Amino acid sequence: MAAWGAENFPKQPLNGATLRQVVRVSVGGEKLRLRLSNAFGDSPLILRSVSIGPSSKAGVIDPHTQIPVLFSGNASVMIPAGAEYLSDAVSMTLPPLSDLTITMLIERAPHAITTHSGAHATSWLASGDHVLDNQLSSPESFTHWFFLTGVEVQGASNGSSVVAFGDSITDGHGSSTDANDRWPDILAARLSKAHIGVVNRGIGGNRVLQDGLGPNALARFDRDVLATPGVRYLIVFEGVNDIGGLDRTEAHVAETHKALVREIEAAYVQIAARAHSQGIAVFGATVTAFRDSDYYHPSDQTEADRNALNQWIRTSGVFDAVIDFDKATRDPSRPDHLDPAVDCGDHLHPNPTGYKRMGELIPLDLFR
Repeated sequence: MAAWGAENFPKQPLNGATLRQVVRVSVGGEKLRLRLSNAFGDSPLILRSVSIGPSSKAGVIDPHTQIPVLFSGNASVMIPAGAEYLSDAVSMTLPPLSDLTITMLIERAPHAITTHSGAHATSWLASGDHVLDNQLSSPESFTHWFFLTGVEVQGASNGSSVVAFGDSITDGHGSSTDANDRWPDILAARLSKAHIGVVNRGIGGNRVLQDGLGPNALARFDRDVLATPGVRYLIVFEGVNDIGGLDRTEAHVAETHKALVREIEAAYVQIAARAHSQGIAVFGATVTAFRDSDYYHPSDQTEADRNALNQWIRTSGVFDAVIDFDKATRDPSRPDHLDPAVDCGDHLHPNPTGYKRMGELIPLDLFR
């Protein structure tokens, strides 16, 4: 998404700085390539060099294990405004569920920068060329990723990918920083021996129908789902921000609520049809409870909207299967509330226990 708000920009300049980021891959393999992005940039992004290597604690690397990443045989790359870019393939033995450090020297960054704000992983930035330094000296640290949108691993010949397409609950709000305990991480660990990669396409605050934090789900569907290499399965888990946002600042009549639910359902039909046209199986996930949410303070009508949408998800037949996250995480005695055991405290997002419950709920035979 496009960076917004001072808290989502580094405090120091990106130009001439070294940026070090850590990501976890799901499947292993012998070759990989990076997917870099200037999708929301207003001018070219120029990187002077990029290197990768195994991760250690707190951004420390072994310079002897670092491998340069090339682009059409060159160390530097210019990524035009609005574009994404694939690196050349890099030969590197990468075990499943391993952490990878990507260090880049930024020559020139656009004013509008492309970011993933809810990385729940620590990154580091230091002025000057420190790509091969084992540890950056007095760096600025933050929990965002910049310009990096994927690590594509060439694994088993029968491998495939599942895309987790959602909002902050898929993104992992309420999970532990640097612990990789979001629900897609739990699913990735369960699928790693089956050579099925899990790609997290959750954006905090994302909505199905309207732009908010990031483009709306329909607008980003082609880039974030269909363009994913090897995608064979899709889990759709969105809607809480559309439903909760309707009456957040003012109440609306019942017909407006019914129209919103119909429009979300129609969007789900579009998503399923576009995925099915590419041979992708689509699994619909029910919207989890959020009564007493500190942010949305949902009403009885809001809860009725959630129940109506969930009933449609369960019974419409649009999806190849249904994953009932709502049933798995709700309070048995108060089904409009999250189970206190899985509530991170804001009554909207699960905690790591909840994410573990969600990731373990998904039947593995869906991915045969």
